[in-house]
Amino acid sequence: MTRATLLDFFHDIADRSATFLVHDDGYRTWRYSYADVGRASKLLAARLHEAGLAKGDAVLLWGENRPEWIVAFWACLLRGIVVVPIDYRSPSSLLERVRGVVGATLVLVGDDVDAAALPEGLRCWPLSGVLRDLPTGPVPVLPDVAVSKEDTAEIIFTSGATAEPKGVIITHRNVLANIVPIEREMQKYLRYARPFAPIRFLNLLPLSHMFGQAMATFIPPMLSGTVVFMSGYGPGEVVRQISRRRVSVLVCVPKMLDVLREYVSHHFPEALHAPPDGTKWYRRWWRYRRVHRAFGWKFWAAVVGAAPLDPDLEAFWGRLGFLVVQGYGLTETAPIVTLNHPLSARRGSVGKPIHGVEVKIAEDGEVLVRGDNVTQGYVGGGADAGRAFEDGWLHTGDIGELDDQGRLSIKGRKKEMIVTPEGLNVFPEDVERVLLELPGVRDAGVVGRTWQGEERVHAVLLLEAGQPVDPVVTRANAVLADHQRIRSASVWPGTELPRTAGTRKLQRQRLKAWVAEGGSPDAASTAAADPLQATLARFVPGRDDIDDATTLEALGLSSLERVELLMALEQRFETTIDEMGFAQAHTVGDLRALVEHQAQHHAEPTEGPDASTAPSSRPPVLSSSRAPLLPSSPPALVFPRWNRRRWASWIRRLSLATWILPPARFFARVQVHGLEHLARLDGPVVFAANHQSHIDTPAILMALPPRWRYRTTVAMAKEFFAAHFFPDGHGRLARTTNSLNYYLASLFFNAFPLPQREAGTRQTLRYIGALLEEGQSLLIFPEGKRTMAGEINPFRGGIGMIGARLGVPVVPVRIEGADHVLHQHARMATPGPVHVTFGPPLRLEGDDYAALARQVEAAVRALGVRPDGVPPSG
Repeated sequence: MTRATLLDFFHDIADRSATFLVHDDGYRTWRYSYADVGRASKLLAARLHEAGLAKGDAVLLWGENRPEWIVAFWACLLRGIVVVPIDYRSPSSLLERVRGVVGATLVLVGDDVDAAALPEGLRCWPLSGVLRDLPTGPVPVLPDVAVSKEDTAEIIFTSGATAEPKGVIITHRNVLANIVPIEREMQKYLRYARPFAPIRFLNLLPLSHMFGQAMATFIPPMLSGTVVFMSGYGPGEVVRQISRRRVSVLVCVPKMLDVLREYVSHHFPEALHAPPDGTKWYRRWWRYRRVHRAFGWKFWAAVVGAAPLDPDLEAFWGRLGFLVVQGYGLTETAPIVTLNHPLSARRGSVGKPIHGVEVKIAEDGEVLVRGDNVTQGYVGGGADAGRAFEDGWLHTGDIGELDDQGRLSIKGRKKEMIVTPEGLNVFPEDVERVLLELPGVRDAGVVGRTWQGEERVHAVLLLEAGQPVDPVVTRANAVLADHQRIRSASVWPGTELPRTAGTRKLQRQRLKAWVAEGGSPDAASTAAADPLQATLARFVPGRDDIDDATTLEALGLSSLERVELLMALEQRFETTIDEMGFAQAHTVGDLRALVEHQAQHHAEPTEGPDASTAPSSRPPVLSSSRAPLLPSSPPALVFPRWNRRRWASWIRRLSLATWILPPARFFARVQVHGLEHLARLDGPVVFAANHQSHIDTPAILMALPPRWRYRTTVAMAKEFFAAHFFPDGHGRLARTTNSLNYYLASLFFNAFPLPQREAGTRQTLRYIGALLEEGQSLLIFPEGKRTMAGEINPFRGGIGMIGARLGVPVVPVRIEGADHVLHQHARMATPGPVHVTFGPPLRLEGDDYAALARQVEAAVRALGVRPDGVPPSG
């Protein structure tokens, strides 16, 4: 198996028909094959060439995990362009400093970054359109680019907290030294993996991190596997994704396994009780069968990296019957140094060095590494950037030891190790492990504190409300060895200890600086920003007067912006927030109480047969002066699924063709214009029409060709069926007739309820996304009400959000004359002409949904028919 460069790997996978990448962006799911990614990469490479970028130029890649990230990575490598990944949570100021180091003139941006904060003159290309609607013509033939093993593939910046970020130079040789040995080893087991194909990986590691890249770009293709990306990292949603997508392997940081452990322990208390020693694996599997049912029968392993794994955490998942595979590496080693073999993993060890990599332990216990995977150097970072290399060995800064079989164990970071006056070493992780098991401790960080010239163990604690410090320290010291005992402690005043955004590593240097400054609240505020305030700042930039008493109304957010704020908070706090409670939050303080409660208890119930037995997840009253934000039983938000079954589809098709639309044609004499605009579309699409009458839907269905008519679902105002969804206050007759109308509309017109308030908006968008994934088109009336005198009312922003977020063409539709056939005040229809005009499809981009809605409204208005019955040209 010869690999001269990474491009050989690309060409081997670029034509496969299997599904490669799946992306649940929070609204809908996108699926792309290996061939789609290969074609899109070549097209983007052509665009980069046309833009004047050449071999050796640098392109900044600033975006969240998404399939387009992988496409951009390969597109750059195809032209010899250097990829410079930036974590999407990093501030634009860091990107500016990195740009100054590498001289980049182009940045590819995702949806979840603040591209508006970038300076004018810097070219920004959005990633979102790279894979969608790929042209079918031939791929442009470009001049060859000579790429060798020694060429730089990417530069990854590992330090951005200072004014001089340091970038690690990664060549094709470095990455190949990692992936070729793994590929050779996997070849031995491919025949055993076939019965379990496709093997799906849910990748939660940031692609800006080398290990996240390896577990998305290189290793899954070795198995023709599928990589799943998702938006948000709430534990309930992670479990739902694993089960729904039939995921085999979870790729994450150890912190995610810790969060999932709390979630599992909360919903399945039996997981807290270990089975007797020596219990066979099949007995353990049966003992914890409810946990396996929640995750899905295909899920069996987690691959963790980017941070140390707590042995107790590894033991927890192991006794449940799941395999946890960990390795060890650094960005400087591209990234793997050692890796546990999945079939012979040893608990507590990070495995043996991969082929071609040498590891030895220095006299002071530091781990030293040598091999083709080790970087040749850095860019930026000041004068000391090269001090990590001595005598051809990379000094990792980690303390470890090798056992008699060559397995490596990591004890801690050399620079974070605390040396007591007696000359004994204390690793902060050992003390933190004890603290985190104590009741009342939410998080803990241990650092060295110099006192009278001697270094002592100091604990920074994040405690539950009302938990005193002294009992925590006393209980911890009763367990710790003499030299490990905590000499002093302080309480962190924020909502979470400072951690890195992508890998969730504890930032001990910031903790140590805070302790040195006296541990004052002011010092804490500079050490770590309030995560809630930081998230709000993305939606209301420039506001420095926001506190817990600020009302959400005062923030000036539209209802749709509040939905996006909800999703941003879920991603930031790694939880799932109850949408009904969020909709009723009145102040920033209410919002803080809600997200902190949800983050603390991970309260979304598991889907499936055992969901009803899960403990209650209702948030408490958020303000003592007000009623609970959540009613005892929230209003029903139920979307019909039964009407999408095959039997319902056949009934609908037969009924529309025989006894529904033919009589309607007698009253509405439909004249159709603009069908040529549909001929060039494959679907699905969103039909956005003005609203004149209850006969609008039959008229549009009559106007549509059969291939569209029977694959179109209709959004109907949920409030029109108030007696069905909210029966209190309605009589029996009203409830019965209203419910009957709802079910008939759902069956015969493939309709579903569309709430016109923000509560339920996110679930509605996900439901629409699922319909689009099935190939259903959507008919929606963005005015939200019928006309009185033929006028067109302002379109609501929801159509802009649907078009932009769901990435589907919006076809404007103009209806005229339907109000004369059946006015909303008329008791009986009057036969007459109805004009239905279809306009050219629109592609909506951006997040100004009100402006996008006005764009659709203008397109509908422009379709007006002249007095002689002829539509405008074009």
